[in-house]
Amino acid sequence: MNYKIIANIIGFLIILIGFFMLLGIPFSVYYGTDDIPALLISGLSTSLIGFIIWILTRKSEKKEIGKREGYLIVTVGWISMALFGAIPFIVYGAIPNYTDAFFETMSGFTTTGATILTDIEVVPAGLLFWRSLTQWLGGMGIIVLSLAILPILGIGGMQLFSAEVPGITKDKLHPRVRETAKRLWGIYVILTGTEMILLLIGGMNLFDAITHSFTTMATGGFSTKNASTAYFQSPFIQYVFILFMIFAGMNFTIHYLAFHGKFEFLKMNTEFRFYIIFIFVTAAVIAIIHLPHVDFHWEESIRQSLFHVTSIVTTTGYVSSDYENWAPFSRMIFFALLFMGGCAGSTGGGIKFARHYVLIKNGLLELKRLIHPRAVIPVRFNGKAVSADIISNVQAFFIFYIGLTVIGAVLLSLTGIDFITAAGAVATCIGNVGPGIGTVGPVSNFAHLPDVAKWILSFYMLLGRLELFTVLLIFSPAFWHK
Repeated sequence: MNYKIIANIIGFLIILIGFFMLLGIPFSVYYGTDDIPALLISGLSTSLIGFIIWILTRKSEKKEIGKREGYLIVTVGWISMALFGAIPFIVYGAIPNYTDAFFETMSGFTTTGATILTDIEVVPAGLLFWRSLTQWLGGMGIIVLSLAILPILGIGGMQLFSAEVPGITKDKLHPRVRETAKRLWGIYVILTGTEMILLLIGGMNLFDAITHSFTTMATGGFSTKNASTAYFQSPFIQYVFILFMIFAGMNFTIHYLAFHGKFEFLKMNTEFRFYIIFIFVTAAVIAIIHLPHVDFHWEESIRQSLFHVTSIVTTTGYVSSDYENWAPFSRMIFFALLFMGGCAGSTGGGIKFARHYVLIKNGLLELKRLIHPRAVIPVRFNGKAVSADIISNVQAFFIFYIGLTVIGAVLLSLTGIDFITAAGAVATCIGNVGPGIGTVGPVSNFAHLPDVAKWILSFYMLLGRLELFTVLLIFSPAFWHK
């Protein structure tokens, strides 16, 4: 294990985190808030620590990054980002408890959107910008950003790319992983900017437009308002959110091909069709179910259903009304949606539609194989046969995902939390969604949970964002053997 190159890259990541903290200062100046010293102290001290680590480890005998180094860099790097990213909240005093500050920051970087803040609107603008920025950085991935701007990561960079980018396969938009990283971040920036302009047209101020564009495209869900996006009652703004949540939950390869005029790829993409049909059919079903139970006009009923289905399926976690008060069957559907996730290669969390499709298709074909045991009936995805290795990986992922969710719910129950809340909290954190059910529902938060529960849920957020195996490998004895 090349610990020097691991420490060197993590040092660089910490430098970046410190630099990004300083970007909230212009908003502090504009709004006249008193968080400038906290951002300055936090940003400069964090960058200094990162620089010291980087400078002390810059001369490594071996520059290559192997698989084990890649997994360790990504896991330790993300933990380091949350550890240091919490500092501004502590220094200013907005979140004086370090457990709460770490939980909030891990929720940000992993784009979960679960919060412990009971009054978001009293937090100064600079810190709110940093809070939203953590989600935007975590959405596409800080490692992917580093790959795009740091030449040294091109050596073995594919190991880092594979460990951080979600999905059952890693789509490369260019033979060189650094160029792929640049293209992914380029698309991400363009879509974020486009949404920001549309929100400005819809009547949002610049600060809210920027921060909500960050958290929409990251499928993060942090808002600058206590009422989340329910604060903005404009149907136009809500439809903009719906559209860009759908965009964020799509495989970014589709965006890349669409930007180049290759729309025929949409017809061939099995996951995309499954994703779009599922969202609209589920939204229609919920609208029909809950319409007699609420005072919504039919258009608002459809809009609210589509908004919340899209929000949960893409793991964004925005809230425009309290779906806990809808029909009981609707709430059951929303709980099930916590296990869906966006598309592979998107900024969404969860199990992902590609895995669901492969599992369902393989299960149905297994019935045919039982009837015709000698027949070769492959699972096809995007018109191609899926290899046995990928099917095995998907099945293992699903077993681990459900098993860890059950274990997490039991652990949280042992801390005194009721089982419905425990199950909802674990499901929403491992799925990187945000709002759950029970006392962590859409109009509640996680502030009342015991500290030990917050540390457990922080670990589950990291597990979900890095797709289980990247983190679980670190705990495997085989990982440390030569």
